[in-house]
Amino acid sequence: MTVEVPLFVQVPGEVGRLLGPGVRNEAPVWWTEVRAAGAVTEAGRLAGSVAGRLVSVLGGATWPADAAHTGVVSLPSAIDSSPDEAPIGVDFLTDRAAVVIQDRPLVAATTWLTDLVQAVLASGRELQILTPPGTRLTLPTRTLMTGLPARWVVRDPARGYYDGLTGAVLHWHAGRFAPVPTADGRASMADAFETRAARRGEQQLHLTIRTTHPADDSLVLGGALEAAWRTLTGDAPAGWSTAEPVNLPWSPRQLTELARARAEKSAPTWLVAVGAPDRPAIGTCRVVRTAAGVEEQITVAFGYTAGQAPVRSLSELAQALAARHRLTSMLACLREARADLTTPPHREPPLVPLSFTLGCEAVRLVGPAVAESAPTRPVRLGPTARPALHYPLGDGTDPASWHRLKQLDDHLRAPR
Repeated sequence: MTVEVPLFVQVPGEVGRLLGPGVRNEAPVWWTEVRAAGAVTEAGRLAGSVAGRLVSVLGGATWPADAAHTGVVSLPSAIDSSPDEAPIGVDFLTDRAAVVIQDRPLVAATTWLTDLVQAVLASGRELQILTPPGTRLTLPTRTLMTGLPARWVVRDPARGYYDGLTGAVLHWHAGRFAPVPTADGRASMADAFETRAARRGEQQLHLTIRTTHPADDSLVLGGALEAAWRTLTGDAPAGWSTAEPVNLPWSPRQLTELARARAEKSAPTWLVAVGAPDRPAIGTCRVVRTAAGVEEQITVAFGYTAGQAPVRSLSELAQALAARHRLTSMLACLREARADLTTPPHREPPLVPLSFTLGCEAVRLVGPAVAESAPTRPVRLGPTARPALHYPLGDGTDPASWHRLKQLDDHLRAPR
């Protein structure tokens, strides 16, 4: 059993966002997590006793409420726990995978999880997160898992297990959860994944933004992320942090200081930003030093109810990013999905491209004549001598927009 370092959460709505309605969610509040090893029967009661005693002495609340108590827990003299080389919090470790059990409404990108990802990948194993069918992923967790040897394993009461992101039926094979092959070699799809509740017109607007800045002492990061937030919500992000829950009030100066300190150690910086509780918005930003300068790799999503996504504001945002925040590129996509921006373990409609923007320097590198002669006619943004180019691709409902984006990408990358 482990007790996480307490975190002082100063951002309104974070506790409710991660633990659900009905949980104490006013800020500021101290947040700590008590984790029990799944392989030890008594560990859960021991964790509940520690949590209960903390609350009895310090006040506050626990989640789940019925897990806390102040009873004495007797432990056996010999405990068959995880191997010594297992990272903290891993429930099952094999030569091929590290399995962690997360029985909670949302799997968030906590400090524990981000550290665990690094430790497991460094060991050459695949991280597998096992959850009940009602669990969802936060956008930072979904982003963190993208492109990594990681799998979301969902318990399916009808068929055992399936992949919460792809729908493939899984079984335990050779030391890890792996897809069950069919006769033709393809993965079998779980019925539970194909069942999708109607979202009643809820939408998600996704932006993928890249910026490149000169590496100088006057640089302040976070401007592009804040510009996207202000253009699409009318306000700045509510808070930022290097993990969830997001605990610090929004401060470009502070996040820049952190990124600069980490860059001195040749380490990238990954951070999370959230919006106000009544304006669903969440994003991640990876800051990395490259030969071109300091790059911000931003993924941000905004949630809307029926018909509210402000797609007409995208050209305004593109112009602001190109003029004031050294935009390299921006891809905007829309889809029908949960306005709370979480990922459920069932099929969702795919993202559909709305527009693509090429920043001024990127246009120069490609060649203005080439960039303006693309199959999709661009809109010029900024000065005539050094324009950025904004390519409209569709209204977010036509899947053919992906074909137009592919044509545009092939045209811009073609050797000349």
